Amino acid sequence: MASRPATVDDVHALARAMPYVTVEHGPKGNPVYQVGRKSFVFFRTPRPDAADPVTGERYDDVIMFWVGSEVDKDALVRDPSTPYFTTAHFDGHPSVLLRGSRLGEISLEELTEIVQDAWLARASRRRADAWLAENGPPVDAS
Repeated sequence: MASRPATVDDVHALARAMPYVTVEHGPKGNPVYQVGRKSFVFFRTPRPDAADPVTGERYDDVIMFWVGSEVDKDALVRDPSTPYFTTAHFDGHPSVLLRGSRLGEISLEELTEIVQDAWLARASRRRADAWLAENGPPVDAS
């Protein structure tokens, strides 16, 4: 896979490419990618917990990705060199947030790993094991 900055279109393509995926739509038409009726990537609508610290304007491009554990979450959001973040609303929730406008700060390879890890975190054990047996673990892009 050639190294290039990730895009919002890549999020959609990578999520749809995972097996057993369905796409639901939230009340405002926002896509929610699911495996076995469990969300693993979803595009949030503007909410008060994710807003510009100067203007207070709610971000309209936040994407939530499930992660495997709080340790995984902590590793992503504590590193100031990454665009991942969380809010108090997600305290104790195994997920990270990323603004679509900042996707270009990560590579397509890293996004691929994030989406695959999100799917693995939410897929049934049988589906996850089958995917891992065929594909191996996601390659660490860091």
